[in-house]
Amino acid sequence: MLPAHDLLPGTRLWLACEFLQHTGSFKARGAANFLAELHAAAAVPAAGISASTGRNADIGFAWAAQQFGVKATVFLALGTAAAKVERLRALGAEVRLTGATQADAEAAAREFCARTGAIDAYSHDEQPASAGAGTILLELLDTVGALDTVVLAVGAGGMFSGIAAVAHEHGIRVVGGEPQGSQALHTALAHGGVTDVDIDSIAADSLGAPRVSPAALNWARATDAHSVLVGDHDLVAARRLLWDRYRLVVEHGSATGIAVLATGAYRPAPDENVAVILCGANTDPADLSG
Repeated sequence: MLPAHDLLPGTRLWLACEFLQHTGSFKARGAANFLAELHAAAAVPAAGISASTGRNADIGFAWAAQQFGVKATVFLALGTAAAKVERLRALGAEVRLTGATQADAEAAAREFCARTGAIDAYSHDEQPASAGAGTILLELLDTVGALDTVVLAVGAGGMFSGIAAVAHEHGIRVVGGEPQGSQALHTALAHGGVTDVDIDSIAADSLGAPRVSPAALNWARATDAHSVLVGDHDLVAARRLLWDRYRLVVEHGSATGIAVLATGAYRPAPDENVAVILCGANTDPADLSG
């Protein structure tokens, strides 16, 4: 937890540094919780688990599978960056490159699960993963005491669901930020139901979910969450601000919460206690040098 009160004068601001988590993102929490539940129930199949999101979740599941001695098979598109492939393999995952797009890789993963009995780690049961993410807010409360508001980036909504559930119990306001070019939650709230969206954002590598989960939509409604949007240029500026001010390197998607505050998409009241979750740092820091 990093105090950043100088970043927004008049606001007591805290940064939850989840980019320092195992695998470089918060995904390790939910993945570990998911594997722990399967292991405790003796429900891990011989074929293990499969993942095919093309995002940080794959790395989280690969890491957790390694911790529990479970086989992990990850399906990625042929054009996936070599660094990501090598990182997954270093974590013990079998990586299968197939198809021109990640959607093609996902189809191959579904066929693999149907044929072998492997569990699709991402879609099997989102509750353990969301509950794991919810521990972020519990730790924040243990560290800084009372909070008024938590600001976080929203992709498919797994972290959002877990955070919102804890926030609901403690009377904490939830602000979910999304890029304008990747606004699954915002669109679902506007349309009154889960709706597929087009993805065109610099943060697509971490927040590029084509739809938000039904659970996330339900929690957004239950908590009367603030759903706000920021532009890609705002994400670039926020990411740079974190580097210039604190020498923190995060993903563009991870900088969403800072962009929300910096642009005034959400304006805290005077003396409001606010926490921003910096959720991942699986990024290339080359453009932050100097």
